[in-house]
Amino acid sequence: MSNARRLIGILACTQIASWGSVYYAFSIVAPAIARDLALGNELVYGAFSWSLLVAGVASAPAGMLLDRFGGRPVMSAGSVVCGAGLLWLSSCGSVVSYYGAWTMLGLAMTLTLYEAAFATINRQLTTGGRQAISTVTLFGGFASTIFWPLTWYLSTAAGWRGAYLWFGVIQLAICLPLHLLLGPNARATAAGDRSGGRSHTLGEALRHGAFWKLAMAFAANTFTFAALSVHLLPLLTEYGHPEKFAVLLLTLIGPMQVAGRVLERTVARDVAPQTIGKLVFTALPASLLALMLFGEHGWAAALFCCLYGLSNGVLTIVRGTIPQELFGRENYGAISGAMAGPSLVSKAAGPLAAAMLMQSAPTPSALVLLLLGCALMSLAFYFAAIKVQFNTAAC
Repeated sequence: MSNARRLIGILACTQIASWGSVYYAFSIVAPAIARDLALGNELVYGAFSWSLLVAGVASAPAGMLLDRFGGRPVMSAGSVVCGAGLLWLSSCGSVVSYYGAWTMLGLAMTLTLYEAAFATINRQLTTGGRQAISTVTLFGGFASTIFWPLTWYLSTAAGWRGAYLWFGVIQLAICLPLHLLLGPNARATAAGDRSGGRSHTLGEALRHGAFWKLAMAFAANTFTFAALSVHLLPLLTEYGHPEKFAVLLLTLIGPMQVAGRVLERTVARDVAPQTIGKLVFTALPASLLALMLFGEHGWAAALFCCLYGLSNGVLTIVRGTIPQELFGRENYGAISGAMAGPSLVSKAAGPLAAAMLMQSAPTPSALVLLLLGCALMSLAFYFAAIKVQFNTAAC
């Protein structure tokens, strides 16, 4: 087995398990947690948002560790932290303990999820990094498909504590040994670095005109996705669609995410990531515009779900490949980690902001209009970022 296939196989398995147990399982067990711990929804869901803030703060230091030591020790340590956090969560009995567990899981996110996996790929493969990232995200797209029913089954059979106990065991018994099998770093070479020049340091990237524009583009885009992901069902029902039909529409999103990644992996495999990004950042405001203007029609709601899924699926690949294209691969972990920080903060803020607006606004159009503005802002930031990059390259 080639090094690339071995790496992809390991990360595909651990990404499914990590995303499923830390991120997707929560939406299934959150109501049970609220009942068991006698906590209000704002405290239950607030802890999850807090973990995303922790992940945002820790993303740049985690990237530096990945650059210096590689994926094997860092992602292995992440599995230990993740397993310990899940075991802690399964046994917590107070709000302080509950928030402590989610603090540990926020740190685990930066050490085990996509940003860490992408940094590991870019450090271990001198060529084919983009294709490897596309393949890993393709498998990672099945995390919700596997872990939503698995979480429901385990929580029904053993309670939410039993579910998190088993997920902690999975991290320690499966993900940890797999991460220990990761290979050593490969050094960047002129042939393997496609950025068109030497690699930037983190400090140089932070001073580059494209960095913060890209960071804001991803953050605004993530805010929109995060707000929608939690409130899609009530949003569609407020447009007049029966709940059963709205749920059916939502089932389009997962397959469209996978379809987008398959298209990127095959049809668009030779297209520059900057060009793919133009399509991705344009698709989100287009979907929201269709929903705002024609949301009461079934075809428009279906079109929205399809474009939303396609954009969200391919965005993950763009986020993983563009930092290397623009800034090189030598300090990829630190640069991509710093770029991901604002996105993780906006991911935490999006659902809360949307909830407050939906409670106060008389129609769903107010939320859609706000998110359309955010999506257009992300599109503008993205085009400004790649314009700066191209102008710099021409000088």
